[in-house]
Amino acid sequence: MSAVETASGELAQVRALARDFAAAELRPHVESWDAARAIDPTALAHMAELGFWGLLAREEYGGLGFDLPTYLAVLEELSWGEPAVGLTLSIHSAFGVRLIQEYGSDAQRARWLPELASGALTACFALSEPGAGSDARAVETKARRDGDEWVLSGTKKWVTNARSAGLALIVARTDEGGGGPATFGMFLVPTGADGFVIGARETTMGLRPVEILAVELEDLRLHGDALLGDAGQGMELAMDGLRVGRLGIAAQAVGIARAALEHARAYADEREQFGKSLRHFEAIQFKLADMATRAAAASALLGWAGSEPTPAHAAMAKLFASENAMWITTQAVQIFGGYGYMRDYPVEKLMRDAKATEIYEGTNEIQRVIIARSLYDD
Repeated sequence: MSAVETASGELAQVRALARDFAAAELRPHVESWDAARAIDPTALAHMAELGFWGLLAREEYGGLGFDLPTYLAVLEELSWGEPAVGLTLSIHSAFGVRLIQEYGSDAQRARWLPELASGALTACFALSEPGAGSDARAVETKARRDGDEWVLSGTKKWVTNARSAGLALIVARTDEGGGGPATFGMFLVPTGADGFVIGARETTMGLRPVEILAVELEDLRLHGDALLGDAGQGMELAMDGLRVGRLGIAAQAVGIARAALEHARAYADEREQFGKSLRHFEAIQFKLADMATRAAAASALLGWAGSEPTPAHAAMAKLFASENAMWITTQAVQIFGGYGYMRDYPVEKLMRDAKATEIYEGTNEIQRVIIARSLYDD
């Protein structure tokens, strides 16, 4: 058997494992978790037993050491079950596990990766601020040196799962001002540290089981070894994390689209009007055909981008998959008719969840800028 066949077989097995888990432990609870605005911790613990928190962590740190396509396949299946779970794992993996593994010192890897890989600790990421969304370089949170320590002060917005995470990766300015160019560092911050103050939870349209929070950094003191990489490398690290994170969003969007298509297909077969099931009406057939084609196209683009994960390819996958997810879920709601607009039926929730994939980790307008710039050498 060739190496390609072996890798393909392994990916299929891992995908099937994730699909079975999602079907058994996520899908049955999506409505109750949406209403309660919380994921049952038991499901997250079972993910740890399966090794999902350490998909990208190398075996020496207790992880599974899978490649990017296999990781994305797992994310897609988990998001087919519950997109909030896919989002939680994506942030943990793309920023927490991967950035520390790629850019951390030996001491930082030894300190954080075993706990992150096992799921004993989860990670969150804090870049955005009240005045810094798409313009990431407008970050105003400051990190100043005080002897052997760093002192962080500022406000971070839209931090996912900051309350439940044990580690936050925070981007802050490391320049001293004075009119020179801004420089940024990335810091490894235990969320239990003095000065890490969690603010009020936001009320979101979709992805309601995850907590979206503001975080205040009130003269938070860190030892010098809390800096990941160099003092001026923080934005570079953030962009690298976002590159992999955007592939994760594409995987989430593909999972959402597949779920909506499956629900619409089943409903069109069951629901009768004018004496026959909806699937026999050409108007519905055309919708289903377009939905299936778009879902397949997004999945194929994700596969290509995952195998060649440049920033532009990640942007293409995120852009195309998220807009397809929004379109497909909207069509699913239309097929369900009045029932589709009701919270008693699953497609309404999927449409709310899909909208977020067009916005977070870089709006789709920003993705188009990245793609357009990649077409030229300058």
